[in-house]
Amino acid sequence: MPENNENGSLVKDCLKLGFGMMRLPRQGKGSMYDPIDVEQTKKMADAFLNAGGRYFDTAFVYEGSEEAVKQALCDRYPRDAYYLASKLNASAFACSNKEEARAEFKTSLERTGCGYFDFYLLHALDHENLHLYNDYGIWEYAQELKEKGLVKHVGFSFHDTPEVLDRILTEHPEAEFVQLQINYSDWEDGGVQSKGCYETAVKHGKPVIVMEPVKGGLLANPPEPVKKIFAEADPKASPASWAVRFAASLGNVMIVLSGMSNEAQMADNLSYMKDFRKLSPSETKTVEDARTALAGIEKIPCTSCHYCTKGCPVEMHIPEIFSVMNVYKLYGDLDKAKSDYGWKAGKTKASACVQCGQCEGACPQHLPIISLLKETAETLE
Repeated sequence: MPENNENGSLVKDCLKLGFGMMRLPRQGKGSMYDPIDVEQTKKMADAFLNAGGRYFDTAFVYEGSEEAVKQALCDRYPRDAYYLASKLNASAFACSNKEEARAEFKTSLERTGCGYFDFYLLHALDHENLHLYNDYGIWEYAQELKEKGLVKHVGFSFHDTPEVLDRILTEHPEAEFVQLQINYSDWEDGGVQSKGCYETAVKHGKPVIVMEPVKGGLLANPPEPVKKIFAEADPKASPASWAVRFAASLGNVMIVLSGMSNEAQMADNLSYMKDFRKLSPSETKTVEDARTALAGIEKIPCTSCHYCTKGCPVEMHIPEIFSVMNVYKLYGDLDKAKSDYGWKAGKTKASACVQCGQCEGACPQHLPIISLLKETAETLE
């Protein structure tokens, strides 16, 4: 029998595929600043619901998304026809104080017109912003919303180490689920640590919602050695299908979100997720071979230990900068690399290196960091 969503504690009668609404189709040139193509979004929502999908994911900080959800979904379907998730972001770029943070919920409710959220998430937790969610009392606020029936289930999305995740789940057992970045590329990556984070969620008995199963679209068009491996195993299957099915085959995964940007992507995802089957042993071996091929492509062997940053006089985010450069080396997408570099590097770009050598003396991998930063600046700035 085909397997859709067998983790029925929080979602029922639902494909294991979720419609991630962060990268909706745009009008004009398709940039994130162009208006969302609501008519195409309606067609995508219709196709998704007709195939048995029910889980839609948006957020307060997704530009235009919540308004599009209202037009494409909430105004057109009965409320019990779908699950809707949104998120509250307490980071400094989204709000300035407790009042503004808490006001995000009301704004999201008004934008969507959905009446309540089935799933409500504290958004993008990590060790740097965690104190804001605590200081603003967002954990308690989310529980208040749940008690009022405005939220059905409370959880959080997460971008950090398994150790930080373990701390959060230990301190907040009331979290009902966790949303993690999981894909075959990041599964054993020293920076993202998808496998370790997943295993931590399993240890705490929390169902997992997967984000970035196709790594922001990069695994839909992987390097040629990876494409060849997949094509030889199944010439009819898209590279994206291997990535999504890998995540969906994990036993504790409740929903796999796919940030679909057009009708073609929706059709492709539904073609294999409507009657989803877990990866077979031979298919699992194929994905492992693809991961090995990715690992064999030359890149900066940074392990993100951050020893290099502790004494940096310009406070440069060196591992984060190298992670962006590695994505470029792997996938060759210069536009995406420059876009990611713009925010991951923060205020200090690679060109700000003063060549003091402190980082190279601290690096356990003995990397030529100064020359690598110079290469990065020449490539991405």
